[in-house]
Amino acid sequence: MEDAFPELKDKIEVVGEPVDLPGAQQLADRDKYQFQWWALDRIGASPAGGDKKKGMDRGIDGVIPFMEGSMDRRRVIVSVKGGAVSSAHVRDLKGVLEREDAPIGVLLTMKPATREMKTEAASAGTYASETWGKSYPRLQILTIADVLNGKRVDMPPQVSPFAEAPREKAAKGKQAALEM
Repeated sequence: MEDAFPELKDKIEVVGEPVDLPGAQQLADRDKYQFQWWALDRIGASPAGGDKKKGMDRGIDGVIPFMEGSMDRRRVIVSVKGGAVSSAHVRDLKGVLEREDAPIGVLLTMKPATREMKTEAASAGTYASETWGKSYPRLQILTIADVLNGKRVDMPPQVSPFAEAPREKAAKGKQAALEM
């Protein structure tokens, strides 16, 4: 909708989706999968496997694709945690990055990161993108509060797996009748 009608972007009201931290916590407490899917959507990630399956995810809740060079499609791996977190979660994600040969990982959490978690994340080093001429933290920790305040994953430009909707021209005059 936002692609097709950019002039209406600020006028579209979404009802029932968390817009603040208490709402996000309520969703996390009520349904961990809905929370996970909501959190992934907030950072532009797709659920792992391309759909909203429940079950074994092998440490990958979502992915964000990006291009490195003209033909090398890479991905950011995302792990979502709605409850308590520890440095063990960071180490687990670091292991997933190694196993999957992924350049960047994001631990998206409801709770703030501890000093030990931040130290463990920093020990993962950086990913140097030759295409974009920039280095990115290899393992990043974002909280839902960060995301609600506009913080985004520090990564090369994202590649959308979907075709962009064509823009609609503003209607002049009356709305056409629906044909049945």
